[in-house]
Amino acid sequence: MKPVPFAYHRPASLDEALALMERYGADGRVLAGGQSLVPALNMRLAAPAALIDINRLPGLDGISLEPEGLVIGALARHEAVEASPLVARHAPLIAQAMPHVGHRAIRTRGTVGGTVALADPAAELPACLVALDAIVRVTGRGSRRDIPVQRFFRGIYTTDLAPGEIVTAVVALPIGPGWRSRFTELARRHGDYALVGLAAHCRVEGGVIREARLAFCGVGATPVRASRAEATLSGRRPDADVVAEAGRALDADLDPPGDVHASPALRRHLARVLLARAVAQIVT
Repeated sequence: MKPVPFAYHRPASLDEALALMERYGADGRVLAGGQSLVPALNMRLAAPAALIDINRLPGLDGISLEPEGLVIGALARHEAVEASPLVARHAPLIAQAMPHVGHRAIRTRGTVGGTVALADPAAELPACLVALDAIVRVTGRGSRRDIPVQRFFRGIYTTDLAPGEIVTAVVALPIGPGWRSRFTELARRHGDYALVGLAAHCRVEGGVIREARLAFCGVGATPVRASRAEATLSGRRPDADVVAEAGRALDADLDPPGDVHASPALRRHLARVLLARAVAQIVT
């Protein structure tokens, strides 16, 4: 099957891209890495009147340490993020998650901004951003917004992006002393979307978890913070009994869907397995 005919534009500046988005409105689609959009076009699940190819926009593919935190440009490829010493040092949770994103060919083309804007609830990066309390930076014609990531993801493939806005960067806030991270997931095959994934970010002092942020992917319409399990772990030394208690708390935190890949009960079980693994690795 081939896509329906569409106009193709390759703007040379962000202003030009935003003007095209305004011109086409809902009939225009932004093309970044294309790892989700192009298959959707070929299967005619998407039939836009125009593609706005932003791959040559200058200044959107950088990774830099700024006063507000680690800024990762929307056009940074997953492969570049995976290999970045800055990401490894200042956002190790994201660095750990990158090898789980598809296969290397996908990571070579896929972009941070594309993943964030797509808002697939099974994707790894959105869960990491939620665990890190990150910021999503978006730009429209004459405006720029920094959106807390918890507010950005609103549902399956649904975000806080307004018409005419585009994701330009994500910002991982500076990490304080004692914070440790672990990303882990379970999938049927490497490169598949996770049945369940966990981005865990905890502040540890002397073997005691002082604060915990647990963001799961693949268990809801958006990345899901497990607030009850977080409260169960916080302020305690995570021995086997505490971890088991936190695992039971997940039953109230998570309401995973069932599908041909896994039942809700299996996803809850996998979530408990991942929680135990992540906590053990974080406090070791």
